[in-house]
Order: sequence, then structure tokens, then C-alpha cells
Amino acid sequence: MNDIEKRIEELTKELNYHNHKYYVEDAPEISDFDFDKMLVELEQLEERYPEYKKPNSPTVRVGGEAVKGFSEVRHEVPMLSQQKAFSKEELIDFDRRVRAAAPDAEYVVEQKIDGLSVSLEYVNGEFTRGSTRGDGITGEDVTENLKTIRSIPLTLKDKIPFLEVRGEVFLSRSNFEKINGILEAEMQPLFANPRNAAAGSLRQLDPKIAAKRNLDIFVFNIQQISGADISTHIEGLEFLKEQGFKTILDKKSYNTINQAYERVLQIGEERGSLYFDIDGAVIKVNSIAQREMLGDTAKFPRWSIAYKYPAEKQKTVIRDIRVQVGRTGVVTPLAILDTVHIAGSNVSRATLHNLDYIREKDIRIGDTVVIQKAGDIIPAVTEVIKEERSGEEKVFEMPEYCLECGAPIVREEGEAAYRCTGVNCPAQRLRNIIHFVSRPAMDIDGLGPSVIEQMLDRGLIETAADLYYVNPADIADMDKMGEKSAQNLVTALEKSKSNPLYRLINAFGIRHIGEKAAKILSAKYKTLDNLRAASPEELTEIPDIGGKMAESVVSFFKQDQTKAFIEKLENAGVNCVDDSEQTAVDNRFEGMTFVLTGTLEKYKRSEAGKIIESFGGKTSSSVSKKTTYVLAGAEAGSKLDKANTLGIEIISESDFEEMIK
Repeated sequence: MNDIEKRIEELTKELNYHNHKYYVEDAPEISDFDFDKMLVELEQLEERYPEYKKPNSPTVRVGGEAVKGFSEVRHEVPMLSQQKAFSKEELIDFDRRVRAAAPDAEYVVEQKIDGLSVSLEYVNGEFTRGSTRGDGITGEDVTENLKTIRSIPLTLKDKIPFLEVRGEVFLSRSNFEKINGILEAEMQPLFANPRNAAAGSLRQLDPKIAAKRNLDIFVFNIQQISGADISTHIEGLEFLKEQGFKTILDKKSYNTINQAYERVLQIGEERGSLYFDIDGAVIKVNSIAQREMLGDTAKFPRWSIAYKYPAEKQKTVIRDIRVQVGRTGVVTPLAILDTVHIAGSNVSRATLHNLDYIREKDIRIGDTVVIQKAGDIIPAVTEVIKEERSGEEKVFEMPEYCLECGAPIVREEGEAAYRCTGVNCPAQRLRNIIHFVSRPAMDIDGLGPSVIEQMLDRGLIETAADLYYVNPADIADMDKMGEKSAQNLVTALEKSKSNPLYRLINAFGIRHIGEKAAKILSAKYKTLDNLRAASPEELTEIPDIGGKMAESVVSFFKQDQTKAFIEKLENAGVNCVDDSEQTAVDNRFEGMTFVLTGTLEKYKRSEAGKIIESFGGKTSSSVSKKTTYVLAGAEAGSKLDKANTLGIEIISESDFEEMIK
């Protein structure tokens, strides 16, 4: 073995060891910086000497090449669902059926993780294939995406001839909030809940996207095994833990259904304090032999049952109503409550959604109300007990100015939400800066959300304008950084100073003003000073600039915060002039709406969409009677069927190319 191969093997072994300590045992021994430094070294060596790359290399954790689609996997052992119970009586009936066949049965009780069920297959101790549950009989091959989950071992401790396990892929609550924060900052649709986010992440065609989501897994069952004898479920979990899996938390057996039910209730109390979502508890027979004797129905095993928790409600009193400014500037009223215990945690605040919700339910300060945890995460006021009013309750009014920054709070016609208009509002800083550096805006490479968060935490920046004054030495020791990365970032910032004016206008994040409108305004006014001086009446005379857009522009530039922000950008040398030649606008697709479906050969769908918009057209994600054309690529699905049903004209990629010549 030569020195290069030996070093690759050493790095692979050491990184896999530290990966397991961090993601499975939650006991890291080295810093993220040291781990990343070794990983970069391994990536560079593997790139230069691919013949020495190990099958279990930790570099696969960052994701490989994107795939065109997922192939089907037929499950040799069906991945059945669970029969459900909603009361103790239903659990007693389950116990009666079990004991008719197995009088001495013992039970185990586990949290029912709210995620996406998957199968993991290993041959001779190496991870070979992973698939989704699908309909229980047929799933999808998502091996490359599963490899990015760092709590899944790529190589087992022992070279077991064959092992198939079942687990639940999930997203921690903190990662869910982080992902939605990034999506919100980029003005993309948010995930409804952690389960929805986990499922969407695992089914990404690009494994690099899945890798960024920091998915996790609990393994809870052995589906098939050869090379080892397992007699009980608990023994199986201990065996899986020894092999390197992150297993489900509970490993205790119970002799009676009453004891098992007590544990179910205990889990119900604990669920609010967990770092992941659960949607119930599962009671299973511990003995593998007894499981085989009890067998399965066509839908679920006879040896297990899932208890589903009812939504918990509590009565309390609203002592005050305050407002909270979100990352996009939306002002949300919050009820300050007498503390009550609900779904495993103490609750002293609850969302009131918006002013319309408060008025509709006639919620007042001092009211006695019923609160409920929506999805066991966010408490909400669901009912007012008006019979308990004393007459001293107060009607809530939305404040006129933001308590965070002093900027006006506005509610636009037709919208339920009130918004803070402050460009430098502390509550919106992260979102504003993420948008400012994004590709359609100032396009500053190397400035991801985690780097921006660290800069904010260290007090290096308060607004996006402060980025242009950052010293490389101040950021070189941050996570994911280093001297070279820090210098590259400063170089990227310097380069962005010469961006076209429209990019800066788009980067401001003015409400209703996107990339297209920014280009129109830049071409019309030529300098930022000219645009700042424009009146609403003058702006609305421009084609494609409506009343709301004009008001947003004027309101934005009128604020003292904006003036200070622009002055700092100008002093840093950021371009504020449009010196491009005026070109004729080609609006050949004006008034047309395109729906893109399937896989195109020459373009990404996002690229084709930008071309359509550059010619004045619009794109939509759904087919309707208003659709002009459906641009269909390979493997087009239900959208193509709907287009045929509605008689919408379908065009191919070659047709599209003719149209844009």
C-alpha cells in the first residue's frame, strides 16, 4: 500500500469514527473546523486518485450527481402500516387478541416518530440500497440521498452477510425552523411541518440538496437478517446499536398491557420536550417467535398497535397581547397567558395569527380562553369563554409603529397581515441579508445563511451594507471558513460592487419589486438618485408598475433607515448607476402563461422559465383554463393529462426553441 492509499484509508476511518461520535452518540471529540479540514483533504485526494476511494468514504455524505428519477424497489418483506388505537379500551382489546395466541407475551413501547419510513439494506456489512416505504409493497430507490444522512452507517461493525432494517427518517424541530427560515428569506413556499420537510428532502433528485437539510433517522426494526440469531425485539435493537445504528430510544419490556399503557401516557407527557416530532406511541410484542406465530393481516402486523394521542386542550387567561415581528416583516399578535402545562411542556404564550382572527373570535385582553397545541408544537387560542367575562376586558389594537425599529406598520389592501416596513429592522436582518446576497440580487458567492448568522452573532454586521466593510481576519476562524475562504469572500464582495444597478434595486427587497421590475426601474431612471426622487404618480405611468409597487418604492426610499443604508453602500463604492445601452424590449410572450412539466434536454425548467419571463410571459405551476401553452419534456405526468383534457396546446422543446429564436 503506497502513502497516498494509506492516507486515504486513514482519513476515511477517522472521519467515519468522528461522524458516528457526533451524529449517533451525540458525543463529539473534535471541532467542526477540524472535521471539515480533514474532509476537504480527503475530497482533494479522492479527486486526484479516484482509484483509491473507499466505498464507505464519508465524502458521499455531501451528495453526488443528480438523478433523472427514482427507480422502483419491490420490498421482499412488506413494509406494513400500523393498526391504530385511540383509547385504553382498544389497547385492552389488542392485548386480548395477542394473549389468545401468546399468553405470556411481553410488550415494548416506543415513540412513533413522525417522519418517512425507509428500508436500508446491507450486504457483507456494506450499505447497498435504501428505499422509501411507498405503498408498502413497492417503494423508490433513494440510496444516494440516504447516504447523505450522517446517522446511517455506511459500513457495519461486522460483515453480516445480509441485513435489512426499517427506520424513520425525520427532521429535528430546530432544523425544520432553520430550513423554513431560509425558504422564507428566499421568498419560497414553506414546509407545513417537519414530516413534510423530511419527505420533500428525501425525494430530491439532487442529493446535494438532501445533504444540506441535515436529515436524521431512528432505526426501529430488523426486516431480514442472515448471519445472526435474534430472539427478541430488545435484543435486536441492542445488536443494531452495536453495528452502528441510531436506534429508537426505549429498550424496556412490560409484562401487562396496563404497564405498557402507563408508558404510553408518560411518552405523551414527554413529547413536548423532544427534539423531534412524534404522532403517537407504538406497542409491540417483544418475542420474535411470538410475532411470527401472530402473523400479519394484509395491511398491518397483528403483533403491534399504534396509540394516537388526542389534541390536548387547557383553559387559561390572556394577561396581555403583544406583537412579534417575523423574518419577512409580518407582525403577529401573541397572547401572554397564565402558564399552563400542555402536551408535555409549560405554555405561557400562544399565537393569535392576525388581527382578523382576533376580531372574528372577539378575543380580548383579560379573557378566559381555551388553548390547544397545533401539531403539538405551536399553541393557539381556539375558543373564548365569554360567560366568564367581568366587563373589564380590553379590545386589542395593532400598534402603528414597529417596537423593534420604529418604522411604520402597514396593512395593504386585500391582505390579512400587517408588516413592518423597516429596512434595518433587527427582526428581519437575517432574511434581508440572505436576500441581498442571493443569486438574483447581488450574487455574492460564499455567503450562505450559516456564515451570515455567525457574522450577526459576532456583531460584525447589522445590515447588508456592513458586509462591504468586513475584514478577512475577523471571519477566518468561523465555521466553514478559513483564511482562503475568507479572502475569497472579500474578493466576491469587491466584485459585486460593479454589479448592474438593477441587481442592487432587487437586492433591497422592496415589497412587490422583483428582478423584472428592478430591470424596468433601472432602465427608466438610470441612477439610484433619480429613482429615489420619483413620485407614485410618475412610477405608475411606467408599463408593468402598478399602484402597490409604486407605493412600496416611495415608502422604502422615504425612510431614514433606507437613507443611511444607501449612504453606507455608496461610501463602500457600490455601483448606483445604470450605464447599459437602452435596448428594445421584446414582449413576444406578453399575456401568455406557460406550464413546464417533465425533463427538458437542453434547459433546466428554471432556465426555460426565465427565458419566458424575459419575453414578457408568465409561468405557472398548475394547468388551468388560463394556461396558454404546456411545455412538455420527457416523463411528463398529470399536468400533461390535464392539458389534454382542457384542450391546452402542448409544445415540445424544439417548438419552444423555434418560438424564442
